[in-house]
Amino acid sequence: MKFRTLAPSKPILASLAIAALTLSACGGQGGNQAADNATGEGEGATETAAGGGDSQLSGDVMVDGSSTVFPISEAMAEEFMKENNDVRVTVGVSGSGGGFKKFCAGETDISNASRPIKPSEIEACQENGIEFVELPIAFDGISVTVNPQNDWASCLTVDELKTIWEPQAEGQITNWSQVRGEFPDQELSLYGPGTDSGTFDYFTEAIVGEDGASRGDYTASEDDNVLVQGVANEAGAMGYFGYAYFEENEDKLKALEVDGGDGCVGPSRQTIADGTYQPLARPIFFYVKKDSLENKPQVRAFAQYQLNTANNTYISEVGYIPLPETLYQKAQSRLEAGTTGTMFEGGTTVGVNLSEEL
Repeated sequence: MKFRTLAPSKPILASLAIAALTLSACGGQGGNQAADNATGEGEGATETAAGGGDSQLSGDVMVDGSSTVFPISEAMAEEFMKENNDVRVTVGVSGSGGGFKKFCAGETDISNASRPIKPSEIEACQENGIEFVELPIAFDGISVTVNPQNDWASCLTVDELKTIWEPQAEGQITNWSQVRGEFPDQELSLYGPGTDSGTFDYFTEAIVGEDGASRGDYTASEDDNVLVQGVANEAGAMGYFGYAYFEENEDKLKALEVDGGDGCVGPSRQTIADGTYQPLARPIFFYVKKDSLENKPQVRAFAQYQLNTANNTYISEVGYIPLPETLYQKAQSRLEAGTTGTMFEGGTTVGVNLSEEL
């Protein structure tokens, strides 16, 4: 699985990256065909053509939201449509926040998210009569990366990361020597997700201590590939994004270890799975509209497909870590029971035990 290059960079905070790409669906009986898509201000979508198979399912499945979760949806959609000849799955990338805006307006069936739905978003859904089922899909570890030419930093403490990213750092912390005295006189350039990103929300809460609290003078994009290229091309750069994008570009990035109080730990499949990569290991989600579950069989089937442990390999292939089987069983039960609402009343998964919440 390869990630597609998305929209060009927007070097401002609060920019919403426009993800637009063409995805060619893979083989299957009857064959698949490439689908087109369009780029629009503030939104984008991967429209995937229907594939082969002899299923009786038909119709559309509209998905949007997190760029972190996007590779999973993309992979699942490709394989799902091989088995369902007349189903068309469209996967958009608007960031977790942008996806919830569409979801709560009734525009999509499924909203991908790299953090739990916020109280304000729940309120927006309620105003429009949208009920939802919240489902975890995998584990991720937000990876703090630097350019491979950076030979001075291998591990940063949470306090040092806070020094770099907190609002008070804006226009003040611009050189690596200000982060730690032994670091060189090297300009510090920063890359990170925009404010509609769930990764932004999680990182600011876990590192700065407050959801949404961040300096604004960095290159922001909802397109993780833009962030990867920025870090890869500047010797003094630092960026953060989902683990899959680091693993996919490991040859041109260097991941820093993070000391969350128990020593330095780097992001890896093992440290994310066992929870030792703290505080940046986290679950990621998708949300399904209850009305779509009840009235659109293709949406229910696609949701079930994503939680089927037989399909875990697609999660691993795109660089994320499948949940333990027991958690998938709990998520499947939640889906089949149509359990609505969020498990995370505080709107955060920082320090939360997912098994206990499910």
